[in-house]
Amino acid sequence: MQQQALPRHIAVIMDGNGRWAKMRGLPRTDGHKQGAEVFRKICRYAADIGVEYLSFYAFSTENWKRSAQEVDAIMDLLRHYLNEMEEREQENEEGGYRIRFLGAREGMPPDIAHLMDEVEERSKDKTRMFVNLCVNYGGRAEIVHAARALAEQVQRGELSPADITEQSVSDLLYTAGQPDPDLVIRPSGEYRLSNFLIWQSAYAEFYYDNVLWPDFTPADFDRAIEAYRNRDRRFGNAK
Repeated sequence: MQQQALPRHIAVIMDGNGRWAKMRGLPRTDGHKQGAEVFRKICRYAADIGVEYLSFYAFSTENWKRSAQEVDAIMDLLRHYLNEMEEREQENEEGGYRIRFLGAREGMPPDIAHLMDEVEERSKDKTRMFVNLCVNYGGRAEIVHAARALAEQVQRGELSPADITEQSVSDLLYTAGQPDPDLVIRPSGEYRLSNFLIWQSAYAEFYYDNVLWPDFTPADFDRAIEAYRNRDRRFGNAK
């Protein structure tokens, strides 16, 4: 079996922040803070080894059901991260990340939605690595959004239902223009996709790890990539 090349696109479900904090007798918010630091570390490492696209599941549409205290803490962390990006312009230039936020802006605090727009605009010409942050994101909601857009095109007479293809749908997803994930990593010992990039991950390889996200290291990232490189990817073809 020929070894796979480095994945072009790696998607990560950042899971286990709350459990990490609970195990240490700390507030759940401390777990999210530590998880944010790991996010930065993995971004730098992935860029250094040549990953082209990196997607993170940061806040799902279902996460609004958590306690108001926890949701507010996560929003404050996101607000802090976005403001920090504005302040660290030189570091951002060196990082070379093009940042995109995938998910619905509706329902987000207005100041955060505005900061998201600003960060995307400032980083639009960066090419070293594309970083997708999935915030207020749900895979099913994303597909519904694309379906509605296609229905509107049909209603306007711009498209025939018979002409709708998989590519038509892909072109209306938040990830339009990007390659689908090659590898999906989920730390924390959970074995499910949790509504994350469900269309795009149809042929992704999955890697599950018992390490909680706040303890996740570049060495863990390397192990996931090594596992991927030793998989036999057939895409439905018999070999």
